[in-house]
Amino acid sequence: MLRSLPLIAALVIASTPLAADEISDTLDSAKQAYEDGDVAYALEELEYAKQQMLALKTDALSAYLPPAPDGWSREIDSDMNAGLAMMGGGVGAEAEYSGNGQNFTIMIMADNPMVGAMSGVIGNAGLMGAKIVRVGRQKYMLQDGQLSALIDHRILVQAEGADQEVMLPVLEAIDYKALSGFGR
Repeated sequence: MLRSLPLIAALVIASTPLAADEISDTLDSAKQAYEDGDVAYALEELEYAKQQMLALKTDALSAYLPPAPDGWSREIDSDMNAGLAMMGGGVGAEAEYSGNGQNFTIMIMADNPMVGAMSGVIGNAGLMGAKIVRVGRQKYMLQDGQLSALIDHRILVQAEGADQEVMLPVLEAIDYKALSGFGR
């Protein structure tokens, strides 16, 4: 992995020009530490660069969370990824929507092993007797008040906390076609 640092740095610079300086500087620092024989510091720098890249990916995923409806507020939870690290990785974004005396949460999780494991459940929800709700062309499984959809077999979208009639119009605002290309 350490030999591929220049390639990683080039990829990061090409895909994220705004944060490339800090990330590429950190990768350069890791490479220099490795060349100096300080493997422990090189690993620390690589981990820091990884965290910075995951933060960029999380910010990009948060952009798919729809805006709050008129008269409502939206609060984005920026701490979701800490828990994902313990569940095999990936990135996630979550927002709480509040208004008219109600609130609900929309969560988007991408490239996590748990999402892949859930694909069979969500994909066969109708066969298992679960209710299917359509949001445009997207199918959601409704179970115990939670709406769950799988996008491109790797991105999970869930909404819960309010009646489906309240959550559905907000879910309709998600650009599912663009979301399916996330991270590619």
